[in-house]
Amino acid sequence: MLKTLRREDCVYTSCYCEENVWQLCSKFRSEGENLQYFNVLFISNEQRTVPLWKQRSSVGEGPVVWDYHVVLVWSGPGVEPLVFDLDSILDFPCTLQQFVRESLRSDQQLLPQFHRMVRLVPAGLFLQTFSSDRSHMKRPDGTWSATLPEYPPILTPDTNFNLDQFIQMKQDLDLGWVYSLQDFKTRFNMV
Repeated sequence: MLKTLRREDCVYTSCYCEENVWQLCSKFRSEGENLQYFNVLFISNEQRTVPLWKQRSSVGEGPVVWDYHVVLVWSGPGVEPLVFDLDSILDFPCTLQQFVRESLRSDQQLLPQFHRMVRLVPAGLFLQTFSSDRSHMKRPDGTWSATLPEYPPILTPDTNFNLDQFIQMKQDLDLGWVYSLQDFKTRFNMV
């Protein structure tokens, strides 16, 4: 059974959702959780314009349009899947059903350039392969577009930066599975 975890006990840096989720996966692993029940969700599209509701950065009831967003899903046997989204104002965690209903909603009322795709990556694979030197957060003048996390960049021996491979929504890499939002809902038995 999943151990309870409070949002305030998690490593969090605004604008670094992928690193926040990497830290969360690492925390669950260090606490002895079975990572086979965890998946990382990268939410994006070809235009990198994905609306999400119920985010800390939301203004009023409207959505925030991110270039991508990353959350963690736990789907243990016989239990409703849970979503850990450190940028959300929903419960932490909330059910996947609630996250889809309130944060993702439906693509039906959106223009095609805002339709979401989801890359589902096993958490163990994500911990093993994800690498970011944070170069995507540097402006052309060399300044940072957001305050850096207090810990060093997450790097692997193979590369300093592969975030773009996770964000692109083509099924041509060994980095999990890519779904349309509707196919993702179907995979998790949501209407």
